[in-house]
Amino acid sequence: MQCSWKSVILLALASIAIQYTAIRTLTSKPFQLCPLPSPQNCGLGAQETDPSFERGPAGGAGCDDYPYFSINATRKLHILVLATTRSGSSFVGQLLNQHQEIFYLFEPLYHVYATLVPRQSHTRNPTDRRVTLGASRDLLRSLYGCDLYFLENYIKPTPTNHTTDKLFRRGASRALCQQPVCDAFGPGDVNVEEGDCVKKCSTLNMTLATEACQEKKHVAIKVVRVPEIGDLRALVEDPRLNIKVIQLVRDPRGILSSRIETFRDPYRLWRIWRATGRRPYNLDMNQLTVICEDFFGSVSTGLSHPHWLKGKYMLVRYEDLARNPLLKTQEIYDFLGLHMDKNVKHWIRANTRGSNEPSAKHKFGTVRDSAANAESWRLKLSYDIVEFTQTMCHKVLKQLGYKAVKSVEELKNLSFSLVQDKRFVPFL
Repeated sequence: MQCSWKSVILLALASIAIQYTAIRTLTSKPFQLCPLPSPQNCGLGAQETDPSFERGPAGGAGCDDYPYFSINATRKLHILVLATTRSGSSFVGQLLNQHQEIFYLFEPLYHVYATLVPRQSHTRNPTDRRVTLGASRDLLRSLYGCDLYFLENYIKPTPTNHTTDKLFRRGASRALCQQPVCDAFGPGDVNVEEGDCVKKCSTLNMTLATEACQEKKHVAIKVVRVPEIGDLRALVEDPRLNIKVIQLVRDPRGILSSRIETFRDPYRLWRIWRATGRRPYNLDMNQLTVICEDFFGSVSTGLSHPHWLKGKYMLVRYEDLARNPLLKTQEIYDFLGLHMDKNVKHWIRANTRGSNEPSAKHKFGTVRDSAANAESWRLKLSYDIVEFTQTMCHKVLKQLGYKAVKSVEELKNLSFSLVQDKRFVPFL
């Protein structure tokens, strides 16, 4: 039976509508398209205050109409620190946060997981994973475009008039503790404590925070809730973004030790094992195996040098950074193509030599003797837990260059390092 001409027209109109919707989805907020008509300016440097700046199809042709466009040298850089909890990620984040031209956000994905999977532990439920990763990628896209309003969808209670006091670890971001976002501190207050920021800056105005982000040349975000770098491929390949990934890893034995000390209730059974020498029958193995499996999968992807990561991936061991903070930080900035300004160097000197101040003992603090802290887990874990961890995580330990111990004496002898001299060159 042949279709009537009316049916053909209706099908054609439906097809056009579907394509139009797809185009609108791809070109709508938070991405900024280039001022027209010059495709050579494509990137995220265009300002909405520019009269020639418009979004969407109504604004005429955009960067997507020039598939081989040239990138503007001043294009905003999007930095992603990919890590896991208790791996030294707060320290690495602060190395970027201290830079005057970087707008830094500490763990915004906390709100995604708190909203979508409020009781999530170390689950690998496929449905939960798809939902949270999809929402996480969407949020990261928005934040890299300095659209902080999108984050309000996940903050509970919902912000009123774009103001909230519930942003997770707001005080960990210098830009959110300075003018124009906060008037409590002036330009000379370069080392504002996180607690002082929360107390004195009151509620956070998301409009002012968005303006502060737009004024900075680059955006850096730290995440510990994305399992593997492969989960971010769509984000890394997005031509409207300019992402570079710093994957931070740490000896799984050190991560486990830190979590046992920090998260006392979830890791209660591990502490019982450490104290009694008997492994509880109902011990949650996922609290260890997920770390090692995610590390191994993610690092395997990164070190295999897939084309989509070329020029965008750097692997950093926490132990190397802790032993040579200035040198390793310089390597990170070289990879990013940024100048390491004096604020960063001053912060490193002030925060890697140990301290007797109360802030140095805070579980999420960054003031500590970094070199001594790197392998201090060896004095805290029992040998049977270490031996068990080595068995469960032997592939990733070998992959990352961490030596196994074979006796209690070897474990406790800190003059013998368990970190092999192994260099991981950025994929350029």
